[in-house]
Amino acid sequence: MLSYLKWTFWIVFWAAVLSVLHYTLPRWDVVRIADTYERRETFGANSIFWSSADTGSGSGQVTREVFFIQTITPGGRPIVYRNEDTGWGWPPFFKFDSANLQALANDIRSTSAEPDWVAVKHYGWRAEFMTIYPNALRIKDVDGPDARVIPWTAIAILIALGCVFWAIYARWRRFWENRVDPLLDGDEA
Repeated sequence: MLSYLKWTFWIVFWAAVLSVLHYTLPRWDVVRIADTYERRETFGANSIFWSSADTGSGSGQVTREVFFIQTITPGGRPIVYRNEDTGWGWPPFFKFDSANLQALANDIRSTSAEPDWVAVKHYGWRAEFMTIYPNALRIKDVDGPDARVIPWTAIAILIALGCVFWAIYARWRRFWENRVDPLLDGDEA
């Protein structure tokens, strides 16, 4: 029974860690910008997926204006991004230029007849049933719909986290072998 609880704990723990990493780490999508707009949003149960109210607005209001960028993937699937400042909060992207990004997105809109493909760097998830949108961080031109953008930021963060995890694990094992095992074996240190 204890083994079952231990494995359940570790599965739930790593699922939570991987969920946070998947939501937070930046990714790139190659898309065509179809339209941009601004809409007044009222935040409810899904408010944890939006930037905090004090970022960019100066008040703790429940309703505020949010920029959106409507895009189409090369396969024809629509993706809608929100465009909010992250400020100094979580995730730590320190984005303060949502108005500039909106102006850039508005400038490079294109039609399906004459597509202008761009890569949108974003974090977050899109869930229609919960009204959750990924947050656009950056837009850059790409050569075409088959362009591949390598997520160097996410790779660097994962390598750093792996090094930190390995360092903690190695020190914990060394501590256990040098201090706890001798006590459990009955040896006097």
